[in-house]
Amino acid sequence: MSGRTCDENSHYHPKSIDCRARSLFGFRYGVLNVRAFAAIAATVGESATVTPPHDPASAEQESVPSHRTPWLDATRPSPARVYDYLLGGKDNFAADRIAAEKMVAALPSIRVGAQENRRFLLRGVRYLAAEMGMRQFLDIGTGIPISPNVHEVVQSVTPAARVAYVDNDPVVLAHARALLVSGPGGEVGYLEADIRDPGSIISSTLVRNMLDFDEPVALVLNAVLHFIPDDERPAEILRTLIGALPPGSHVLASHLTPEHNARLRQASDGYNDDGVRTRPRTRAEFERLVFTGQGLELVEPGVVLVSHWRRDPDDPPAPTAAEVSAYGGLARLP
Repeated sequence: MSGRTCDENSHYHPKSIDCRARSLFGFRYGVLNVRAFAAIAATVGESATVTPPHDPASAEQESVPSHRTPWLDATRPSPARVYDYLLGGKDNFAADRIAAEKMVAALPSIRVGAQENRRFLLRGVRYLAAEMGMRQFLDIGTGIPISPNVHEVVQSVTPAARVAYVDNDPVVLAHARALLVSGPGGEVGYLEADIRDPGSIISSTLVRNMLDFDEPVALVLNAVLHFIPDDERPAEILRTLIGALPPGSHVLASHLTPEHNARLRQASDGYNDDGVRTRPRTRAEFERLVFTGQGLELVEPGVVLVSHWRRDPDDPPAPTAAEVSAYGGLARLP
């Protein structure tokens, strides 16, 4: 197990995340350290599995699909670096700072919603492992690793769990290679790929070698789908991903919504101006796109604000809907 937890006594409990690491618009943040940044030159253009320490020989690599641009572009904002700036970090460029200031000006409560979204993610994957018996996870749009990561949460419940992470950011790949290490008995892998090319994810050697598609798989889409506007056909993307899953699989997802705070639309528009397209959706749109429109059966409590999804009784009072501005849900493939 690598990295430092927010609370060394937390045992990766979802409530123990109130530290400098947060999730913003779906980006899981970690400090961009020198080791990881220097690794970019060696990792860009590759995908990697990060395997248990006892089995280093099983690591593999794959080439990046041709649609990926294999290098950092400092002239455009990066989600990870924008978040670094919002948290007072120094690993960012002018484009990131400009984008971050636009979002803060438009939506001052952005940090509250980000924290609640991350809590939803950790509660969700823990529930999948502990209550649904899920042992295989495909996490698309994972962002820069931060402990507790998804694999740390699920392997604390099921040590043999396997988690395949997917992202299209070379900075994330560098962090993954440096930091993501499975616990004994389980497996963790990372694939550099884009959700807009779902076939390349499902057919990749890494995913096929790690996950057994004859057994249920948990597909995690945490705050990623609002980066896919309607003209990029998100429903078709989901049909490809979900169509590859066997019965008994689950889909855990969250999504920004403009329903409770008009200023979120302003923040989203500012991001669009900087070249990162977003499409917040209503509760009905999100539910239809991800769950009911894909033939899935929602698990209680259905689609609700991420702050209300199976919130622990001893948690502090939930923030207002306007502060959270994100829905989440879990559904089963019959």
